[in-house]
Amino acid sequence: MSVAVFGASGYTGGELLRILITHPNFNVTVATSREYAGKPVYLAHPHLKGLLSLKFSSTEEALRKDFDYALLALPHGFSKDIVPSLLGRGIGVVDLGADFRLKDPSLYREWYGWEHPHPDLLEEAVYGLPELHREEIRRARLVASPGCNATATILAAAPLVNLGARKLLSDVKVGSSEAGSKPSKGSHHPERNGVIRPYSASGHRHQVEASQELSNLAKEEVDVSIVPHSVGSVRGAFASVHAYIEVEESVLWRAFAKFYSGEPFVRIMQKGTYPNVKNVLGSNFADVGFSSDPSLPRVTGFAAIDNLMKGAAGQAVQSLNIMAGVEETSGLKTPPISPV
Repeated sequence: MSVAVFGASGYTGGELLRILITHPNFNVTVATSREYAGKPVYLAHPHLKGLLSLKFSSTEEALRKDFDYALLALPHGFSKDIVPSLLGRGIGVVDLGADFRLKDPSLYREWYGWEHPHPDLLEEAVYGLPELHREEIRRARLVASPGCNATATILAAAPLVNLGARKLLSDVKVGSSEAGSKPSKGSHHPERNGVIRPYSASGHRHQVEASQELSNLAKEEVDVSIVPHSVGSVRGAFASVHAYIEVEESVLWRAFAKFYSGEPFVRIMQKGTYPNVKNVLGSNFADVGFSSDPSLPRVTGFAAIDNLMKGAAGQAVQSLNIMAGVEETSGLKTPPISPV
């Protein structure tokens, strides 16, 4: 099956290409870039030289070509303008941006500063977290892949929500690649190296989608606050989600084991150990665990992911596999990079 990757010259686009060039079920036939249109893919991604003989296309050129599926790794606000035409041609879409994640159109005005032109597609789109929506993804023609901070938060929090947690504080440490390939004052290496600092501390956009999904799971309102922190690493996101609920440790073990039973990319930590981002880098795995403090009482759920894989490209391909009816783990069986 043929796949087009829109926005293929950035970090997430490069990860999508890296996964798909060895995927047994898909063939990348189109890759778009505004900056590199007409130039070989390896100019943006030197590590792919000799592995993918393809030139970047413009978006306009790509929309005239034929393919079966489209993966959109575009800046927020760009996907909404091209998704309707793709769907109208019968092309399955996985959007890695925020344009179709939220069900309530008014939230786009509040959190992204624009009116959503396609509220009907918001209703149709399936939130692309397979651990919550596998069967809906299987039937979908439009999947809205989650943000990395939201992914880590939801995976750490979901078993706690099933135990009654309704107010959650997520502290997420995230590497610089989350900011994308274009350097800014906050993401430029001399400014970022050695740093541990909060950003968007008064309310991060990803908390809206996390609240939406966890409320859907609980069937009542769940309040989620995400406070992300920039750290000096390049890749990885680590969520510590705090909840004040009274629950025995044995009940926590059963809750996590039951919720993630059979999940191909979620690994539960053994007793006395906690997730570590180094152990998931380069992979689509999410390592989850928890700690409890009966004296408060307080429970914290943990999740470690690679923000460019389970937080972006890997998770999108996982959803693509499900949509296309191929093995869910296909093309994603790469083990994590050795931590030494």
